[in-house]
Amino acid sequence: MSNNQLGYAGDITPETANEWMQSGAAVMIDVRTEAELAWVGFVPGAVSVPWKKWPGMAMNPAFDDAVRAAANGKKIALLCRSGVRSIAAAQRATELGLEAYNILEGFEGDANADGHRGTQGGWRMRGLPWRQN
Repeated sequence: MSNNQLGYAGDITPETANEWMQSGAAVMIDVRTEAELAWVGFVPGAVSVPWKKWPGMAMNPAFDDAVRAAANGKKIALLCRSGVRSIAAAQRATELGLEAYNILEGFEGDANADGHRGTQGGWRMRGLPWRQN
């Protein structure tokens, strides 16, 4: 799809996002909540800018300013749990004038038949760098 249809620069694979981040070509912004980062895991070097605030999941009023500051003139790759919130965040970042990409599959990928994540796609399943507290 073209940028106009998506409302952001495009979708990229977790592997591409990792390459861009490692090379300095892009800044990764993780839009998951602080609770998700603490409980599930995080990508070293990614900037945390929650799209919504835990526990009520209200919009983060600081998102616009924080994402502009994090981008620091570079293109940005947005990560969430499964690649849904990051689409909305990429659309918003594009409205702010940033070159924003959605990372397909997110950190944990889609839920399997048992409702469990982490086995069907996602940053973690693909063996890319991550840590857990």
